[in-house]
Amino acid sequence: MLVYGDQPRREDPREKLATIASALVGGNRLHALIEAGELAQGFADVEFGARGQDEDTPLQQAAMALCVAVARREDARSQIGALAALPLPPHLSVKTPEGYAFYGLHPQSYAHAAASHAWSGPPFVIGLRSIGTSLAAVVAAAARATDVITVRPTGDPFRRELRLAPALSGRLAAHGGPFAIVDEGPGLSGSSFGSAADLLEALGVSPGRIVFLPGHDGDLGPEASPAHRARWRRATRLVSPAEPPSFDDIPGPTTRCFVGLGAFGEAKLVRAQALHAAGFTPEPLALREGFLLQRRIDGPAARPTPRRLAAYLRFRRERFPAAPGGSPTELAEMARINTAELLGEVAGQAVQARLAALPLDRARPHAVHVDARLHAANWLGGLKLDALDGSAAHDLVGPQDIAWDAAGAAMELGLSRPVTARLAAEVGADPVMLQLCEVAYPAFQAGRAVMFGGEAAPYRERLAQLAGVTESVD
Repeated sequence: MLVYGDQPRREDPREKLATIASALVGGNRLHALIEAGELAQGFADVEFGARGQDEDTPLQQAAMALCVAVARREDARSQIGALAALPLPPHLSVKTPEGYAFYGLHPQSYAHAAASHAWSGPPFVIGLRSIGTSLAAVVAAAARATDVITVRPTGDPFRRELRLAPALSGRLAAHGGPFAIVDEGPGLSGSSFGSAADLLEALGVSPGRIVFLPGHDGDLGPEASPAHRARWRRATRLVSPAEPPSFDDIPGPTTRCFVGLGAFGEAKLVRAQALHAAGFTPEPLALREGFLLQRRIDGPAARPTPRRLAAYLRFRRERFPAAPGGSPTELAEMARINTAELLGEVAGQAVQARLAALPLDRARPHAVHVDARLHAANWLGGLKLDALDGSAAHDLVGPQDIAWDAAGAAMELGLSRPVTARLAAEVGADPVMLQLCEVAYPAFQAGRAVMFGGEAAPYRERLAQLAGVTESVD
């Protein structure tokens, strides 16, 4: 099933330096750390793409020096100036640090874990990009390390490997103390952690000198190799869960949700405030350490009127423009693959033929932060719950033309085709995108339900109708 997605952002490095400086002046050191980590990741990946291997270059050294200075709570103006004086690439491809944005991972937990460990000497810290960039800086600061680099695991997701320049490999081999390998996860295979340990052991580092700092204390996932699984169970692993923020000073009834650290959460707070001011959502009360507190609204679910639904979607289209997520071609491919997985290859081919007939080259999508969660249970009359994360989840859809929400409303609220057509026209949905989304939406939701244990039957039935099949056909 195709569900997950990782849409990189194109950013200007000098603008990002200015953002970091501004965050530090404003006392928002966590925001500055995340931005500095993204900057260092972008520089390292530009050079990795040009060289085909990781090297410890002056640009990367300067970027990591900035990250560590921010993590140590030092005055980082000299590091910012040193970076600004270097020749910088005109733009970077920045990847969202998933743990900060989606999964409640906090860098302070890594600082606690590293500071509480009795290191035999200063560790050589290796961060696994992407999020391992800023996390490595935090660990280096807490463990008083002077050697810190980042590397990019590549290849098969379940069989990652590292590609290092000889000079960088030599530098690792010459280190006589412990090593700290830092990343979020592990996930299904833990092969990113495993690839770094494989490299170190190949360079003559004994397993006892290798310390892992992961995002959780669980075992490797089901796709792990036996060798990696055995090493993981024997290895020293440092984990210190972060304490959630307190909202005890704010009287209830309230509800909280994780919306993301740094700029990720701040952007959702702005949307929450705008939606509440317009009368569409509950009141946002506070944003702390990535958690948003909102006023809780109780009552039975009640579907919105067509007029209220149209007003809500039109407001989102007008107020929340965004960089586009999955392209029309990517949505069409997802629909084909998910339909084939659910209903068989014949159904997948039927969906492919249906979408191939659409004039996608004439589509003019206007990407916005769509709701993407218009399920009937999320409505209390005209009030919309769960309205902030749909376009900013860890999936391949992301911001889309409002046609995605028109198609979603038709599916989730049982709208007739005439009502859907009127809704799409009222909210300014692109007509071609609407036809695409009417297929892609149930394909995506079915894949999501299968992966996460939800109810796939309504989406599966809709796909079967669209494909003209009545049962799985291979």
